Amino acid sequence: MAIAKIELESGLKDAHEITQEETVQETEIDVTHAQPTRKLERFISFFPIFGFACTVLGSWEGVAAGFGAGLLNGGPVVLVYGYILATIGAMCMSCSIAEMASIVCVSGGQYHWTAKYAPAASNFWGLMQGWLTVFGWLASVSALPYFAGTQIEGLIALNYLGYQPQRWHGTLLIWATMIVPVLINMFARKLLAPFETLGIIMHLSFLPIFIVVLVVLAPHSSPSFVFTDFIGDQSGWTNKGVIFSIGLLTSTYTFTGFDGPLHMGEEVKNARTVVPQTMVLAVLTNGIMALGWMICLLFTIGNVQNALTTRTGYPIIEIFYQATHSLHGTNTLMAMLMLTGYVSLTNSLASVSRLTWAFARDNGLPFSAFFAYVSPKYKIPLRALGLIVVVVFLLSFIQLGSTVAFQGIISLSTLALYASYTLPILFFTVHKLRGRPINYGPWKMGRYGVLVNFFAIAWGVYSCCFLPFPPMLPVANPAELNWSGPVFGFVILLALLDWFLRGRRKHFTLDRVLEEEEVSGSGDGR
Repeated sequence: MAIAKIELESGLKDAHEITQEETVQETEIDVTHAQPTRKLERFISFFPIFGFACTVLGSWEGVAAGFGAGLLNGGPVVLVYGYILATIGAMCMSCSIAEMASIVCVSGGQYHWTAKYAPAASNFWGLMQGWLTVFGWLASVSALPYFAGTQIEGLIALNYLGYQPQRWHGTLLIWATMIVPVLINMFARKLLAPFETLGIIMHLSFLPIFIVVLVVLAPHSSPSFVFTDFIGDQSGWTNKGVIFSIGLLTSTYTFTGFDGPLHMGEEVKNARTVVPQTMVLAVLTNGIMALGWMICLLFTIGNVQNALTTRTGYPIIEIFYQATHSLHGTNTLMAMLMLTGYVSLTNSLASVSRLTWAFARDNGLPFSAFFAYVSPKYKIPLRALGLIVVVVFLLSFIQLGSTVAFQGIISLSTLALYASYTLPILFFTVHKLRGRPINYGPWKMGRYGVLVNFFAIAWGVYSCCFLPFPPMLPVANPAELNWSGPVFGFVILLALLDWFLRGRRKHFTLDRVLEEEEVSGSGDGR
């Protein structure tokens, strides 16, 4: 494929594209640029982007993959009541983000708003936020094929008792699970909308099937175990507040990525209305489904110790096997669960490629001129997508040397993304409290907005404080350390080096774009 070199201008020019749907008569901002290779085509309507939002979030699927960690820190009490708290916190965050998305809905999302509402040094905060958000999504995308690959390994271990997993098996499985999602993103852009529709159908229909199977076939726990048991003697932590907070992070993880539709915003019709709606509805829908699934799993977990010590590595595999007593039944149920994971991976690749493209378009990345390119043939940011695939491919080699180091990379996703949600909400709230004028879009919270913002900030700060804590004590070796904190610090260091060594303080062009958006968005969406 011939590669065209593109000159990056010092300032980015915006134009307006007025879109009008048959049932919704509202205008929206379309951030386009002077060069046609910097523009995306709007072709996604409400239901596909809602499916996109739900499957990227994939909260009940995340519960199935990772609820075992919560059993060690707090147990059922934390998993049930903590999930209610996590849902409320995520709802407040998504509502706050949605309000800003309705004002300016661009693929860059958080780093645009952080720069827009920062009380000072807007370019600096915007660049720091951009690095955090991009790396958080990179870690999240790396985690999805890793989980899929290790679940396949778990099924092999269940079916073949003599199987001894090797690290290179996991690396090959990571590559294998990436093939179809990458091909769809590269060559079948128009398939994304029907693929997202198929994803939401599976997301909504598979869960009732799982619940019926477990309720009918699995042994049942007592209500007192599900709603009153607190497990505080398994992880080594002794303070109940710390145990609760660490166990709560199991639920927190399942709400990362609700900003996915935002990064697709420049391909969504009527984005300033549709994107905020889908983000909030996806969090609410996923929260309700995941809470019901969590309660079902606790009622049907069977032998807790067997679930926690299973050689498959995943308690959900053991729970399915205890319920069905069938290898074929367990394999089928896990295949259904992994299918929704593949949809989530496909959508996450689409989201992070648009985010990376937008950051390059604003000259936030090294070699921005190269990556701020939209293929005229495929109408996607092909080079940005290629960068994501190459990074995930290279990261998979880390797993060959150290699974702990690779897990440290993917654990960055929750910490970095929650920080990326909290910072713009903080600046936006300060902007409100100072009485500065805000050109609200069609989605706004009104008089209760500041209270929602306050809770979102408190929830974000609380989560970020406990996310780096090790889940088990004592920490006897690097394998037991929570690496999200050190990796987070490394990303911040990279961002600072980029700011000073590469001169981004002079070339990061976000401030001019935001000034033009502020003027063009005046009164838009009244």
